[in-house]
Amino acid sequence: MSDSNFKDLHQKQVKKRGEEASTVRKVVAIVLTTLLVVFIGAGIAGYLYIKSALEPVDPEAEETTTVEIPLGSSTSHIAGILKENDLIKNEMIFRFYTKFKNESDFQAGEYQFAQSMSIDQLTESLKTGKVIREPLFRVTVPEGRQITQIAERFADSEHTDFTAEEFMKKADDPEYLEGLMEQYPELLTEDINNKDIRYPLEGYLFASTYDFFEENPSIEEIIENMLARTQENVLPYLPELEELGISTVHDAITMASLIENEAPTEEDRKKIAGVFYNRLEADMPLQTDPTVLYALGKHKDRVLNKDLEVDSPYNTYQVKGLPIGPISNFNKNSLEAALQPEESDYMYFVANSEGEVYYAETYDEHLELKKEHIDSQR
Repeated sequence: MSDSNFKDLHQKQVKKRGEEASTVRKVVAIVLTTLLVVFIGAGIAGYLYIKSALEPVDPEAEETTTVEIPLGSSTSHIAGILKENDLIKNEMIFRFYTKFKNESDFQAGEYQFAQSMSIDQLTESLKTGKVIREPLFRVTVPEGRQITQIAERFADSEHTDFTAEEFMKKADDPEYLEGLMEQYPELLTEDINNKDIRYPLEGYLFASTYDFFEENPSIEEIIENMLARTQENVLPYLPELEELGISTVHDAITMASLIENEAPTEEDRKKIAGVFYNRLEADMPLQTDPTVLYALGKHKDRVLNKDLEVDSPYNTYQVKGLPIGPISNFNKNSLEAALQPEESDYMYFVANSEGEVYYAETYDEHLELKKEHIDSQR
């Protein structure tokens, strides 16, 4: 090869290597630029995501949700409760944020939180044990109340503008009930649609105190707040239903309503629940007077023998097993008694005018107790 050809070949190789190096530099520049854009984009997206997660779920929300924070709850547990109730957007962000700000010593208790509250507002409330927003008014619904009484209680408030009749019309509306059953599928089952049920939502409006943050809450808002409270208190006990042979939530609520109306104290509620289960197991009628009064549709100080003949699926002197549905709402410890009865061999009980309850294993013993503590007082 001549010197001239060798020189040309060398120049071509140098030129080619230069072009390759230039291409590599361009590729590296493009990759670095892309990575930089990605990193910057990710940083901005991350910042916006975290910023959004710290903001209220719905700044315009006015309705509140009742949240129960159990004693000894960890920050992770509290984050889970808040997320489950749709009060925060992200559990992990809540945990990291409270840890970064060294927020701790959250107080156990029952809170009324709204989706319009920021994480700072939520944590401040949890630290002090106080709700930041004060309710405009509150209504206490005692235990043992029938739905017609509950309707009257809300209608009588100066902060509502509907009648008891309008409340009951909405509570009995088939289309509205269908929507509620979709909203609360584990709580409201087809049992409430039985044609012989007097009021579909009887027993399902929980005895509690309800806070409201606006004038004239709708009937729907009130009913749904009460159903949510019932669900919060009933569903945790679902695993215990099968152990007792109670097939449905409806039956559990029905049993709780009977215990509520029969037993004056928490101790007696568990004992009476045990009696009821003993009678169910023995295929005996429950024979509880409050179901007769509900069947009659009126209050009486004393149930007469002729009253026991009332023809009704609620009358437990005439039907075996549980009545067709609840006869009132109930206290939480009545529900606990229904699902955690006291075991015994008692098959009968009788209560005197002072509310003292006497228990018997046999019918003869029951008659003696009745004669001693009831008939002697008349």
